[in-house]
Amino acid sequence: MTVSANDNQTAPALAFYGKMLTFSRVQFSTNDLAVIEAQLTETLSNKSSNIPILIDSDVDQDLSALVELLWAWGLQPIGVVTGMLDAQAREQRLAIFPADGKRIERILPSKKPPTQQAAKNNSTEAVDANSDDSTSTTSEPATETTLSSMPTETLVCTQHITSLIYDQMLRSGQSLNHVGGDLILTNSINSGAEAITDNSLHVYGRAQGRLVAGATGDKDARIFCQVFNPSLVSVAGTYCLRDNLPEHVIDKSVQVKFVEGEGLVFTVMDEI
Repeated sequence: MTVSANDNQTAPALAFYGKMLTFSRVQFSTNDLAVIEAQLTETLSNKSSNIPILIDSDVDQDLSALVELLWAWGLQPIGVVTGMLDAQAREQRLAIFPADGKRIERILPSKKPPTQQAAKNNSTEAVDANSDDSTSTTSEPATETTLSSMPTETLVCTQHITSLIYDQMLRSGQSLNHVGGDLILTNSINSGAEAITDNSLHVYGRAQGRLVAGATGDKDARIFCQVFNPSLVSVAGTYCLRDNLPEHVIDKSVQVKFVEGEGLVFTVMDEI
């Protein structure tokens, strides 16, 4: 098969997907590599576990040496929890994750400077407004976004933290990932699909698949479902699989929240 130059031009170089990733956080209270290795010897049965991990250290570390040691034991450091290792992590191109209870702040594009014509129009409007005796009112910016009614570039470049409303059924194999506000689904989530948000998740249809709220650590996030029957539910990194869900909440109208010291708490909303 021959690939033409036109085909190469239209093919995307990359694509972003929202997927659930499982990794472990390893907390270090010493920078003594010999002590760390001795603990690894007691903890791990082999050097081929290939577990992705985050490094969370209470003390300063030689990050390069620590990473080499962890790789030698079959662990795969992908980043550090923010703190005293941030500078070394940047040098080594490792990811920096927020601490517990913190959220990754959304990066918004800077506003483009107005053109000369736009500046002239704004100036004219300001003069007209000053000469008008009537009182004008300015409405507040909308705080909700409907996915089906807005162009893609608006969703990407919005200057306001917004909730996202999704009206279509989320089908098996699909992943919907929203950062910066609540995620609201007015339809159902099929088994094999996933809905992920860093705030609260609302599902007004039948909620199957994987439901994730507070994906970046927001412990105040909640999940609200009209018909609750997910394969996995997670709030602020604490998760529960379908087999471990309380039987009395299945197929009910349910609220899920994280409570410190208790984990996930499931409440049938009809009983509140």
